[in-house]
Amino acid sequence: MTVMSPAVLSPRHASLPGGDACAMPAPYTFSAAAAALIPPERGQRSTRVFGHGTLELRWYAPRGQDTQTPHDRDEVYAVVSGRGTFLCNGVRASFGPGDLLFAPAGAEHRFEAFSDDLAVWVIFYGPEGGEAP
Repeated sequence: MTVMSPAVLSPRHASLPGGDACAMPAPYTFSAAAAALIPPERGQRSTRVFGHGTLELRWYAPRGQDTQTPHDRDEVYAVVSGRGTFLCNGVRASFGPGDLLFAPAGAEHRFEAFSDDLAVWVIFYGPEGGEAP
């Protein structure tokens, strides 16, 4: 289990040296405000916040245009702020804060006509190629 930045954990939890959260008391909590302050890794559009097994939690806040390409794993977006249209496999749907959006592995998807405050949690999980339906 890895936590990419101790600052993302809630103040009531402390990370172990090396960023390992295994010995932290449950529940593990992650602050959107803190995640928004962590710059993406070089060459990435999003910031890795947490990982455990196949689960990968990232923070994504595109500005202007969303240029992402299909991913090799299933993906869920939890919309924290902002509104717009989500395109997935040729289908468009409106979204807003509190909505969950799903993109299966390999699907063409992106955010369109979104507000300047768009911010989402990105949750990758499962094997490459996606899970069987």
